[in-house]
Amino acid sequence: MEDNIGPSGSGDEQAAQFKEQDRLLPIANVGRIMKQILPPNAKISKEAKERMQECVSEFISFVTSEASDKCKRERRKTVNGDDICWALGNLGFDEYAGPLKRYLHKYREVEGDRGNNNNNQVVEGDREDGQGIDQGNGSTSRPF
Repeated sequence: MEDNIGPSGSGDEQAAQFKEQDRLLPIANVGRIMKQILPPNAKISKEAKERMQECVSEFISFVTSEASDKCKRERRKTVNGDDICWALGNLGFDEYAGPLKRYLHKYREVEGDRGNNNNNQVVEGDREDGQGIDQGNGSTSRPF
């Protein structure tokens, strides 16, 4: 006798489906990205969104796996943006690797500037000695 969990079948089937869903990007996000490139009145079928969801998820896994293999060879545990750019180029996606490298460089510059600015802004009147530091998120650190 087989135990069925829920109306759709066995626990093993549901576990496999759950793992598959964990592997895929959220379909709402995929649909939103697809819609950005289409004319405002265009429609996208559910099937088209699902196929694209599978494709982009597989592509991300493919590139990430290549980057992860590089990290393992170099005895590193963390995959970073440079590894992803390298993997794209190594897999023949040079047309994407170049722009992504430029974006990553600009992103790091902005983040570096943002970090420097946040650490140097003093909020007047926060403490008697004026040494509160604006964290850029509405909170202010207070040294002990």
